[in-house]
Amino acid sequence: MDAVRVALLREVLAGTEWLGTTRRFAGVLRGSVVSHGGGLLLVGTPEYEPWHLAAHLVDEAAWSGTPELAPTLVRHDARPSDPAHLAVGPGRLAAARRGETLLVVSPEEPDAPLLERVHDARRAGATVLALGPGEGGLAAMAHESLAVPEGTDLDLDTVQHLVSAAAGENALPAPRGPRRFRDRLARLTEQLTAPPPARW
Repeated sequence: MDAVRVALLREVLAGTEWLGTTRRFAGVLRGSVVSHGGGLLLVGTPEYEPWHLAAHLVDEAAWSGTPELAPTLVRHDARPSDPAHLAVGPGRLAAARRGETLLVVSPEEPDAPLLERVHDARRAGATVLALGPGEGGLAAMAHESLAVPEGTDLDLDTVQHLVSAAAGENALPAPRGPRRFRDRLARLTEQLTAPPPARW
């Protein structure tokens, strides 16, 4: 999902709780990695690896000038023969320490071995963030969680796009006041037709 689609999605969601909720969670994520100097570990489950979120966070890290947002993707089936950025296995969670942030993304409650590794990382001092189910052991042990309950208008993949885009924002958006539809449409048109920001 590119910046234009994220902008359109945000317009569609204007006035709902999702924009504020995803921005707040993204602010916690960004604040955690920046204040501690980085060390973002991103892990899913054996059935669900958050590839797209990892790629978007790498992009947002580069575009926003916030290298701390670039995660280390922890993969359950990583092999030593994989490229370096894909060869980090679950053993990396055992090495998590104070100052690191662990973001767990899962559409459902993770299995017991992963929950145990997350618990150990938290006990070692890592900040644990969770994106996925709103109840269960993962949500209970996370310092901050963003629940994506089933049956909502948004799915987990879409929420990940909103979170990654918000994490890369360098400034908070201007507060929304009552605006006419025409004003909102003009603002959206300006955003969509503006040239992309310079990326170095």
